[in-house]
Amino acid sequence: MDRKPLKAALAQAAEITDGRVLMALADLSGPIPDAMKYAVSGGKALRAFLVLETSRLHGFAASKAGAAAAAIECLHAYSLVHDDLPCMDDDNLRRGQPTVHVKWDEATAVLVGDALHSLAFALIAQTDCPIEPRLTLTTSLAHAAGVRGMVGGQAADIAAETAEAPLTLDQIIALQAGKTGALIGWSAMAGPRMASAEIGPLSIYGECLGLAFQIADDILDVEGDASAVGKAVGKDAAAGKATFVSLLGLDGAKSRATELVQEACDALSPYGDDAETLKEAARFVISRTH
Repeated sequence: MDRKPLKAALAQAAEITDGRVLMALADLSGPIPDAMKYAVSGGKALRAFLVLETSRLHGFAASKAGAAAAAIECLHAYSLVHDDLPCMDDDNLRRGQPTVHVKWDEATAVLVGDALHSLAFALIAQTDCPIEPRLTLTTSLAHAAGVRGMVGGQAADIAAETAEAPLTLDQIIALQAGKTGALIGWSAMAGPRMASAEIGPLSIYGECLGLAFQIADDILDVEGDASAVGKAVGKDAAAGKATFVSLLGLDGAKSRATELVQEACDALSPYGDDAETLKEAARFVISRTH
């Protein structure tokens, strides 16, 4: 299967995700399904791209991996809807648009997140691969999304806001490995899991990519423009939170992100030139403006 350049591959991932969500909600109307579609649309679709591209590397067409790609975007969107709530990060903007609880209300936002979480696992069940790898995809996604992954990382992040001492660098790395890295890592390993193949190289790639992504987010919180980033910036410094930038300095954080991208690209050596779009994605993660 032919490799697409990154821009086209991201656009395809977003199109597949939106299409799958629209299809799943086609017979429904009202604020909950409307807000679900709203929450999923407009993002980078990076995680869906990783699912599709690593699946392509292992012989699965987008038509077979599309349900899994849409699933991870639904799960990611649910986490953002809940993270934006007043009881969490209390954000008014997401992807340059009003957050769900601002556009609708808090109760709707809670239910939309719940519904997107459920839809994600319904979509995973539709992944077009043998039953055993489909079960692996399902259980590994539950692990990545739960208390040992994203939810655990979010809980640690909230606890850090009121901790007596700021987190150390190692503690922040562990926190972000859950909050941000778990879903990115799952996405990068979706392809080999579908094929029941070796996950080692893409596990390393996903781990490095997830950490580089979070460092880039911390840099954007300092240097980014809210209109380009699509959400409020400067919140971490205002809250006195320890971040990669506060601990490593701006230049140090940029240097570490660059090193991680190189490590991610090096891990792809078993795939040769066929992994060039994944390398392009790693470079994009630290050069993006949003």
